[in-house]
Amino acid sequence: MTFIDIGVNLMHRGFSSDRELVAHRAAEAGVAPLIITGTSESSSRAAACYAAQSPGMLYATAGVHPHEAKNCGPQTLDALAGLARQDCVLAIGECGLDYNRDFSPREIQTLWFEKQLELAASLSLPVFLHERDAAGDFTAILKNHIRGLKAVVVHCFTGGRKELDAYLGLGCSIGVTGWVCDERRGRHLGELLEIIPAGRLMLETDAPFLLPRDLPEKACGARSGRNEPRFLPHIARAVARHRGEDPETIAAQTTANAREFFGISFPAATIA
Repeated sequence: MTFIDIGVNLMHRGFSSDRELVAHRAAEAGVAPLIITGTSESSSRAAACYAAQSPGMLYATAGVHPHEAKNCGPQTLDALAGLARQDCVLAIGECGLDYNRDFSPREIQTLWFEKQLELAASLSLPVFLHERDAAGDFTAILKNHIRGLKAVVVHCFTGGRKELDAYLGLGCSIGVTGWVCDERRGRHLGELLEIIPAGRLMLETDAPFLLPRDLPEKACGARSGRNEPRFLPHIARAVARHRGEDPETIAAQTTANAREFFGISFPAATIA
């Protein structure tokens, strides 16, 4: 089985000592290519630079997470647009709204969410979106821009039936993480998985975050608590159980979906 991890924070400091090894372990587990998430102007630049060193194996997104929106300035959109012209950058994001922590004022989050949607539309690139405790405003903004957008994925979906119906109604794809492996918080998500059309489902780890709670401890190695893209097949097996499908079907479908969504035409190459 082969997989594409559509969202891995490979430039996070948690991977600073063994980043290349993490990517190699993922490839050995059949998880390749990886799409590195950009969450700020600086991390997007780092992601693009790192991905460019391994064409076909690593890709990146370029965007500003709502937590970082307060740090945006006059140069931000030009910087993101410049990064987006690189072949390794496949989407604008991670962008959206996060009212759970409000690390950036809500009006600033809204401003930069809309600006990034407009940028994606102007560049004809997909968008990689984040929403947490902000579904009402998020959906309203998305509705105003959806006609101009090439494609949309709501990454790391953890919402309920109402939110899922709204996003599917707008034509969004849905990214599922190891949240579905958490018997405390993810039970409802498992129940919703069968509602997601096969052609709209994609998989991601959001590593180093969201280590699957039911992953055997011995599988985690020495760095207990850190998620890695090599664990994506474990998430796929959980998704398959909830959907009543076999893991091979999930692997093939979600990989095909990711290739079409991000425009990845060829099999993954080997890391240099």
